[in-house]
Amino acid sequence: MAVFFTTAGAIIPPFFREWFGVLEISVMGIFCRLPARGLPGYNHPMTQLTHLDDQGRASMVDVGQKDDTQRIAIARGEIVMKPETLALIRDGQMKKGDVLTVAKIAGIQAAKRTSELIPLCHPIALTRVDVELSLDEALPGVSICATAKTVGKTGVEMEALTAVSIAALTVYDMAKAAEKTMKIQNIRLVEKHGGKFGDIVNE
Repeated sequence: MAVFFTTAGAIIPPFFREWFGVLEISVMGIFCRLPARGLPGYNHPMTQLTHLDDQGRASMVDVGQKDDTQRIAIARGEIVMKPETLALIRDGQMKKGDVLTVAKIAGIQAAKRTSELIPLCHPIALTRVDVELSLDEALPGVSICATAKTVGKTGVEMEALTAVSIAALTVYDMAKAAEKTMKIQNIRLVEKHGGKFGDIVNE
């Protein structure tokens, strides 16, 4: 690795950081930016972001050459609330009606319209969407799990994540008259199956 000498004779190593195809080099507070791809001996340390073209512009991925495979994704999330709010949901006392049923339908509907919400997502013919909401006294709050399936050329992670997100927002909307301090948290991909990368299990 290259080093730089100060007038006092101290050796100061440069700081390198790759960021969206640009190599940043910092020495003693002075920054230099270079296109990483053109540097001799430089190997990109990470997988390229597929939604960026060679010029770094947003681009929809061409999946036409991919094989059709079964795709499955599972996502989870939670909405935390006061025990009193959770009791109102459990007892069916919310003025807007059945919180969990409405949130479930909202999550399913959102999964089917993911490509309208996330600009570079492909429209996907989903074969199944399931959204499960359960009361969790330990949070306290509502736990949400969404499963999305299709047979196609691209994955359904975004559909599962969108289902969880909109289901959680719907719970908030249904219960906000009772509490406005509810917190949506920990929305994440739990499992992904199918496609080039095969099975990915995060939990």
